[in-house]
Amino acid sequence: MGAMSKRGASALWVALLTAASTATTLALACATPFPALAALAAVHMRRRGGVALMLLAWLASQFVGFFLLGYPRDGSTLAWGVALGTAAVGSALAGYAAVRAAGYRSVAARLSLAYAAGFTAYKGIIVGWALVLGGLHTATAPDLLAEQFVRNGAILIGLYALYRVLVAAGVPAPPQPAQSAA
Repeated sequence: MGAMSKRGASALWVALLTAASTATTLALACATPFPALAALAAVHMRRRGGVALMLLAWLASQFVGFFLLGYPRDGSTLAWGVALGTAAVGSALAGYAAVRAAGYRSVAARLSLAYAAGFTAYKGIIVGWALVLGGLHTATAPDLLAEQFVRNGAILIGLYALYRVLVAAGVPAPPQPAQSAA
């Protein structure tokens, strides 16, 4: 892998994508693009690095929400923070499972599949939490779902472009996930 170890390259990408996610979180008032991150991770990172990315991006979003955007520190808000964390990790795991099961070689096909699986899992987990915490009408509103799907898809395209630019500039790519036989 050259001068940087596989572990170092993975940690670098976790840090870079967490920083990009944090910038997005700040710009969108705490709407962290977890499904977009999950898709990128499922295609370009090993599962351990992808889960670490999701957890760090979640921690960064919680920091932004509670300390920079002044989210209330009450039980409901804290519970929703936990809900977002479980949904973020579930999104990544769904993306990895979908990519592995399909075995596509095309990056575009793998990204699309991982994104669809990750978004579906993320929203499914959020709906499950909404059944307990309230807010089911918001979690299932078709116009909000469509807006979130499009916004996260656009962010995925931007993150993928950032990934390609950085790799072309010499940043070592993270260790790739194992490909299943096609």
